[in-house]
Formats: sequence, C-alpha cells, structure tokens
Amino acid sequence: MKAYSFRDQAMVQDVDIHEGIENTLVILGYQIKDVTIERDYDTNIPPVRTYGSSLNQVWTNVLDNAIDATGGEGVIAIRTRKEGDQAVVEITDNGSGIAPDALSRIFEPFYTTKPQGEGTGLGLDIAWRIVTDEHKGHIEVESEPGRTTFRVTIPICPDPVPAG
Repeated sequence: MKAYSFRDQAMVQDVDIHEGIENTLVILGYQIKDVTIERDYDTNIPPVRTYGSSLNQVWTNVLDNAIDATGGEGVIAIRTRKEGDQAVVEITDNGSGIAPDALSRIFEPFYTTKPQGEGTGLGLDIAWRIVTDEHKGHIEVESEPGRTTFRVTIPICPDPVPAG
C-alpha cells in the first residue's frame, strides 16, 4: 500500500512504470481474481518523472474500467514500449466495447457509460488531466466490441531527479 501511494516520498520523482502498474494490480486484486492479466513489458524503458502517486491513479481508473467491461471474467492485456523519448502503456480488454457515440465524450467530467449509481464519470477525466496536464502526455482510446485499448503516452525523464 505504501509503494502504491508513494507515502513519505518526494513529490516529484522518477519511477518505474511497471512497478506502479504491478502495485495497482495488487490493490485491485479482489476485483481481478477471475480476470486473466497478460503482460508484455518492455523492461528497457527508463524511469518516468511523476508527481507522487498520480500515475497510479491513471492505472487504477483505466484498469477498473477494463475490469468492469469484462464483467470481472475476461482478459486484460498490458503492454509497454518505448517510442523515442516517450513511454507508451496500452491496456486492452476484451469486454463489450464503448459505443461510438460515447467515445468522443469518454474523458468529459461526469460522463459515464455505467448505469446510474455505479459510476461518477470522474475516473477518466482525472486520468486525462493527470496524463495531459501534469505529465504533458497523451491518452487516447480505441474501441469496438470485444476490444478496447487505452493508450497512455508520457515523456521519459530527461535527467534523473537528484536524490535527497
């Protein structure tokens, strides 16, 4: 839990994105017991600069939606790769997909595709703000029935944050 929240650590730090994803999967463990998680990690990705636990909030919101989309019994594939000076994380689920008319609104605050009372419509808005505003990255989604992919692209650290 402490690793997930970055408690007692500097506000800005360089982190291994894979460690953050794995810590998030541990936190979501009770929801993913019947979900198959497929990992394809590029272990050559250097650390990314983050603000506390904010990237873990991104992984939590995207993974939580993927779990919901699969009904808690599907397959979620997590892929990472380096593209130039960017780290790319793709989270793909084999759930029902997002309706085409909803795709253009998916990152709007208070917009949700979940039934009333089951979602606040804030998770993906928060994820979008963290990725684009805090990290100067991009988040996008592609969806069709049986395959939804969220792609998060964030800059890799230009220079390490000094220890101390």
